Order: sequence, then C-alpha cells, then structure tokens
Amino acid sequence: MTATQDSGSGICYQDWIDAIHATKVEHTKLKIERRGHMNIDDHGWIPWPEPIPFQPESNHPSGGCYGPKCIGENFRRWLAVHPAYIHPKSALAGAWVGWLPGVGGWKPEDRPTHLSPIHQKYNILYTGIGGMNHLGPDMRIGLDLGWGGLLEKIRRYRALNNPADTSFYDGEEAFVLGVQDWIRRHVVKAREMAAQEQDPAVRDNLLAIAEMNEWLVEGAPRTLREACQFLAWFQALDRMWASGGALGQLDELLRLYYEADKAAGILQDDEEVIWYIASLFFNDTHYSQIGGPAPDGHDVTSRMSFLILEAMHRLKIPANIAVRVHDGLDPALLRKAVQYLFEDGTGASYSCSKGLDEGYARNGVPIGLARMRAKVGCNWTALPGIEYCLQDVTRLCLVAPFLHAFHDLMADPAAPRTLDELWERYTGHLRIAVDTIKEGFDWHLAHHADNTPEIVLNLFCHGPIERGLDAAAGGLDIYRMTCDGVGLATVADSFAAIEQRVVQEGRLTWEELAHHLENDYADAEDVRLMLQNIPRFGTGGSRADWWAERVSDLYTHLVRDEPTPNGVTVLPGLFSHGEVVTIGKRLGATPNGRHAHAPISHSSNPDPGFMPGGVSAPTAKSVAVAAVQPGWGNSAPLQLDLDKQLMREHGGLEVVEAMIKTHNQMGGTLININVISKEQLLEAHEDPEKYPDLVVRVTGYSAFFRSLSREYRQQVVDRFLAEG
Repeated sequence: MTATQDSGSGICYQDWIDAIHATKVEHTKLKIERRGHMNIDDHGWIPWPEPIPFQPESNHPSGGCYGPKCIGENFRRWLAVHPAYIHPKSALAGAWVGWLPGVGGWKPEDRPTHLSPIHQKYNILYTGIGGMNHLGPDMRIGLDLGWGGLLEKIRRYRALNNPADTSFYDGEEAFVLGVQDWIRRHVVKAREMAAQEQDPAVRDNLLAIAEMNEWLVEGAPRTLREACQFLAWFQALDRMWASGGALGQLDELLRLYYEADKAAGILQDDEEVIWYIASLFFNDTHYSQIGGPAPDGHDVTSRMSFLILEAMHRLKIPANIAVRVHDGLDPALLRKAVQYLFEDGTGASYSCSKGLDEGYARNGVPIGLARMRAKVGCNWTALPGIEYCLQDVTRLCLVAPFLHAFHDLMADPAAPRTLDELWERYTGHLRIAVDTIKEGFDWHLAHHADNTPEIVLNLFCHGPIERGLDAAAGGLDIYRMTCDGVGLATVADSFAAIEQRVVQEGRLTWEELAHHLENDYADAEDVRLMLQNIPRFGTGGSRADWWAERVSDLYTHLVRDEPTPNGVTVLPGLFSHGEVVTIGKRLGATPNGRHAHAPISHSSNPDPGFMPGGVSAPTAKSVAVAAVQPGWGNSAPLQLDLDKQLMREHGGLEVVEAMIKTHNQMGGTLININVISKEQLLEAHEDPEKYPDLVVRVTGYSAFFRSLSREYRQQVVDRFLAEG
C-alpha cells in the first residue's frame, strides 16, 4: 500500500501527516513573531494565544520555589490550568505550551558565588552547576507501570522507607496526581471536540483518543498507539520541566507493542503505524536512537526501526533521531537513512559505536554495559535509568586559558619567549579552569536536589523512588560527570601560527604579535591574513594538526586523570552546540587571525575554510576529528555540510555511506550531516520565508532554518561554503 491509498479506515494517513506538518510550520511562524528567533532545539510547544492563570506558591523568603515538595505541588497546580490541546488529525492527545514558570533555580544562599570570579576569568559561561535533565531515562519503567502504577510505587516505597522527611515522596506524588488530572481533562476535551465534528473519520479519531486516554489515566499501555501516547505525555512533561529531551532506544521501546498488535490483528497497515510515530514527533523533538548493538553485540534493527525513519521522512519537520552505527548494523537501515538525507537535506544523525562503546569501557565497565548507552541528547549518550552524567551542560573554553597564558608571558620581561614557555603557562591556566569545573560538579551534587530536583526523570530511573533519593543526590548507581571543551581549532591554529610566523620565519616578533592582538589587527590586515594563511588544523600532517592533538590530549588528561575533590570521575568531550558565538564575544583577538569578539571554532572540527579549494574538505575533516577524540565515551562530533549536486557527481549515497562507516572505524563518536543545494541555502539565508519548511541540522539538533537568528544561520552557511 502506498502513502496515498486509503487504508480502509476512512483515513488517508499521509494526508493527515501533511495536516500536522502544516500546523507545525504555522506554529513556527507564530513562535518567531511572538518570541523572536530560537537558536535551540526545535521544541514542540504550542503557541498559546491566551495568558495562563498561574502564580507559583513560594516556600522561601526570596519568593522562589525550591525543593521536591514545593515544586511537585506547584507542578500539579500548573497542570490544573495548563491548556488541553488536541490536533484533530494526530493519533495522540496533548502538547505543552510553556515551561513551568517561576519554579526552580537555586536559593540565593546555595549559589556558588565563590567560583564566579574564576568562571568569569576563564570565560566559563556554562558551568554545569544547576544543569537539569541531562541523563537518560529508562522509559520501560513507565511503559510497564503506567501513571497509576508509578503512583502506587511512590506510595509503596514511602511506606517501606518511612522517611522522617517525606518531602521527596510528597513532591513526586503531587506531580503524578497532577499528570492524571491533566490527562482526564484531555479525555473531556476529545469528547467535546468529537461532539462538534462533522467529518466521521475525524470524529472517530477523537473518540479513540478519548477512550485510549481514559485507560491511560491509571493503566499501563496495552497497544502500540497507547505506548506512543504514554511517551507523548512524558515528552510534554519532560520539556515543561527545564527542557528535558532524552527518550531512549525508540525502536526497541515500541517493537514488542508493534509485534503484539500485528499478531492480534489490531494493526492491518503499517501506514497507520507511521502516522502514530509522526504524531509522536509532532508532539515534541525528543532525542531517540534506532538500530545499534544489543549488549551481546547483535544488531537490534527491526521493522520498527524502518517505520520510525519513514515517519521522520514523511513528516518533514525537525526530529532528533540517531542511527547507531556499528559493524553489524543492517546495511539497509543505513542506506535508507542516507537516501532520505539526500532527499530531505538532513535527517538522522549517526552515532558511532566503536568510539563510544570502546571509550566508555575504558572506564572499567563491561563492553556489554557500554553498548547499552543510547544516543539520547544533542551530542551525548547515557545508560538508561542508572547513570547520572549531566551531559551537554558544561562548556570549558579552551581559548581563554590560551589568551591568559600569552598575555602573562608577554607581561613578564624575564620570561623566555618560547613555545615551551607558552605551553607551560597554557597548561597551568587550563588546569585551573578544569579544577574549577570539577569543584563546581561537587557543589552541584551537594546542593542541586534541595533546589531543583529531577522530579520527572526520578520516576523513570532505577533507584530514586526505591531509595527516596533524587537522581542528583545518590538515587542512581553510576555517577560520571561530563565536560565539553570548546575552541580546539582556534587554539591549535594559534599555536601553529606563532610557531611558523614568529618562531620559524621571524616575520613577526612576539612583541609585535602582542601589539596586533591588543589592537585587534587595526591597520594590519596583511598581518592578520599572514597568520591565518598557514597550514591549519585539518589539512593533514600539518603542525596545526599536531598542536590540535596535543591540546586535546592535554585537556583529556586534565579532565579524566583525576576525579573531583569528592571522587567523581569526569569524562572529557569536545562539543560547542552553537555557543561559539556567545563564547567568542567575550574573547580578544587570537593569533590564528581571528578578530576580537568573533566566533571561535566549532566542537572538534577545523575552522571553515581550513582546506584550500574545499573539494577534499569532508574527508580531511573526518580524519582530523577522529584524531582528536578524547576517547573515554563522551563525544567529539564531526559536522559535515555538503552540496547535494557535488556529492551526486562524486559518488552520491555510496560515498556518504563510506564516510560514515570509515569515521566509525577510526574511532569517531558522532556525525551530523546536511546535504543541501547551495543555491537553496543561500536564498533561504537572505529570505528565510522563501523556504519556510527547510530543515537543517545545526549541530546535534535539527531546526527549521527560518527559526534561527541570522548569526546562527551564518554558522551553517560558512561551514557549507567552505566544504560544499
């Protein structure tokens, strides 16, 4: 059966998918009009036209709302007034319209003000302290128990543990009761909409939504559609609470429901399944993984993996699905993902098992356990429900310590003007920055649960409810924090420029270089271009490549060799999200020819334009990024932005497939790819409304191109022009 045929249900499912696509495009337009551009994940919130009558009830003299009991009770009050939304052509009810307002954060007396001067000195804008949600849930807990079962579990363990302080359980119980009431209101809403609906197919759909959710108030999902609906409720609630976004190994979560429905005759047509999944993606852009190795190494690809990929392709809105690449991956799944990449311009990301699994196993865990880490974040993986990793919320600027080292050297008249001396000073400054991050992690673990607990994810982890302890405060079994370095290429190219132009060629003195940096290359464009035009990181075999590996190795050892003062291991990665603009604005000029306040380099990638001519840039970049992997199970992504016509001329799908497989074999960890027409991208950059539904992968996340600010769009354009 094709996508345009009627399935016998009275529904052409592709028409209904097109309808929710159109709604998503219109919602994006309204969001931009009301809130401006959004340089983050394309969240699934609904632009609600009316104010929501909610005022949080404080439990602190500052007027804030902190701790599990206060937050749980306020969350319940928020859900009591939160709008009930149902798209009549979606398979699922529910959406979120905004974050829980005025609740959470940290009490003034708990804030780490003693670390602020060092954070400011080293341009550490994203300290990790107070980071939320960045761990992987085990959604099987909720799918097995349902909301009623989760409530019974809370009450059972409260009775078993009999804590003197019941606030943890009070908050969790209040939250679940609020969820159940919110679902009940959607049941009423669906029936009201059905009573007014003239289209019989839409009316039947609304009544099915009402019946399904009436069961899900208490019961666990029994069918594939009910499982998707449960996940949709989770997604909306998780986003409301500080923008959580991790879901899980989606194909395996849904496979057994699909197979049972097929066997029972409930599902006659996979077009209906694609509609379910598309409706889940419309609900929100949570991060999920398909394919990949089971603990014993066999591939988990199933029919459900393909249906998820198909739903993503059919819906054509931002979605955050990763294909887990490993030696045993079903080649048909990889081929289909790359085929849709060429058709749609972007699509799934490619999470590389060799570097991730072998790297994580180096921490002393069995390889079977390492394989269970799913790609459930912008750049990161996590063990489902047992690991607190606080991924993707800490950025350590590698550039600020370099600038401090250089300026300290130049301010010391007795210091030798040598690269060895500069390196020694860089090492010292970088060590201070890393140690400060580690001290901040200990502070976070000591205080976070008392301020902003993981009230949603506690329910979907093994341990918090059983122990009565928040996930951030001993509720889980594994605590390994993570830190992402930013600006590698900026530092490597700066060292290489000094080595070539100052030390080897003598075309500048150290003092002349310092003068030009201080004056941001004023009236010295020739000097700036001279420093910029060296063999840069990524060209292959250059001194800049050598420096990049040396800087990555130094950073990796400083982060990983010693735990935090309280004994928590930290895993190094190299990732920037889109913060290269924000971080760069606070930095002076650098010896690689970068102007003051300009963006720094992106993730673990060479800077755009590193390869003269650009034709071989994708392959060279892949090799360069593989060479600087920290190697402990945290990621250092490869970003590829390719011209669609050029790739077709140079081998098309087969070439991109080979690049993905090769990068995995070289120990890479993640690949994000766009394959777009150069003309289309440039036109969309100048007039975003000309292509309102153009989707690009910005870094680890995808978004409508029009939703990004011009600065963020420029990042994509610069990469593309340099590599396309």
